[in-house]
Amino acid sequence: MPSPIAALKLRIEPTRADLLAHRVYSQITDFEGLKQFAQYHVFAVWDFMSLLKSLQLGLTCVQLPWVPVGSANTRFLINEIVAGEESDVDEHGNRISHFELYLAAMRQMGADTSKIDQLLALLKAGNTIEEAIDATNIPAEVKAFLQYTFQIAQHAPLHVKAAVFTFGREDLIPDMFTEILNKIYTEHPNKVSTFKYYIERHIEVDGGHHSQLALEMVAALCGNDENKWEEAANASIKALETRCLLWNAIL
Repeated sequence: MPSPIAALKLRIEPTRADLLAHRVYSQITDFEGLKQFAQYHVFAVWDFMSLLKSLQLGLTCVQLPWVPVGSANTRFLINEIVAGEESDVDEHGNRISHFELYLAAMRQMGADTSKIDQLLALLKAGNTIEEAIDATNIPAEVKAFLQYTFQIAQHAPLHVKAAVFTFGREDLIPDMFTEILNKIYTEHPNKVSTFKYYIERHIEVDGGHHSQLALEMVAALCGNDENKWEEAANASIKALETRCLLWNAIL
């Protein structure tokens, strides 16, 4: 009998496999293709942070007066992930969030940041997330991707948020992509070094230590409740399907 985590992974594997085999990767063949990819992939880097912070809001106390909330184990898990994502280091050892690191990589490449800049400006001007997404000049598929993320972040129960964070938002970076990136870096080392560092750092931190912490968080929140595991699997599959919409838009 497989563990609940193993069973969930088995459920989502066909959808995950489709994403790993998506045609978008084979179309990134040169520096210009990488720039085109980055201008839309940045939205997945950005909204990941909001999904993460929604978990921190639900699993820890972030208001005054402080009172203990939930399990100290899950508090530790989410706080450690937040610290790594929100205040990691760049290639020079300076503190930076993974999103800001990605933006720095885009600027080094000369990739178009106007779309993500527009979204952030709309939010800073006081628009709701729904209004900001609707008004931003991005394809409908990218809007659908963002809308699902914030539907989960704002309204889903904690075990569903944790599952989408862990399984549905797992960054899908196949070997093909890293091989292409290494080739582009060889041709344009002064323009792609920060992006290459971001990808390597992302694989090292998110794919390793943070991944294990996230699995522990899902297991703790779902416990022995079969309904929670079912809800977690369904939401994770939906999240992977909306990531496919993002990939389709980039393609």
